[in-house]
Amino acid sequence: MNSTINLTDDKLVAAYADGDNQAFDILLKRHQNRVFSYILSIVKNRDVADDLFQETFVKAIMTIKQGRYAESGKFSAWISRIAHNLIIDYYRQGKNENLVSADDEDVDILNRKDLCDINIEDIMIDAQISTDVKRIVEALPENQREVLEMRFYRDMSFKEIAEATNVSINTALGRMRYAILNMRRIAEENHITLTN
Repeated sequence: MNSTINLTDDKLVAAYADGDNQAFDILLKRHQNRVFSYILSIVKNRDVADDLFQETFVKAIMTIKQGRYAESGKFSAWISRIAHNLIIDYYRQGKNENLVSADDEDVDILNRKDLCDINIEDIMIDAQISTDVKRIVEALPENQREVLEMRFYRDMSFKEIAEATNVSINTALGRMRYAILNMRRIAEENHITLTN
């Protein structure tokens, strides 16, 4: 198992294609947070994101098992492309509840960044932003970092955070507010841009 964990993505794909199911488990763990976050950032609905996330990895499994995985690029870009295409399919099928009329001349429903093709530059910028955010979060005082991680990474309510940290809801909210203010300050002081 330890030797499998250290394999590159492409070697894990090859191992999975050869019947090593554990190899795909490692790939999933390695990429699940980034892929899910990407999907959720576009569809803005956790249930829809869950469905699309599962479809993404099911499609990846089927493609690899059928021997159709092309090793022409990185696995992370490939899995992102699958997720991206499924998101476009979702919008094309009209499942989005916030439909815009195409009769409105002021709105170009296809001129949306989230529906454009992903290019390597966008992937690299997103990866850099993610790294910068992690560094900034690590620089926060412990009590602010704890509240921020519970809220954004564990999706806990402020009531749950207050109970888990033995403080009032107002204190939890205050810590979150200061965490966000400190993150902005740290980003500005270090000339870090946190948007793509």
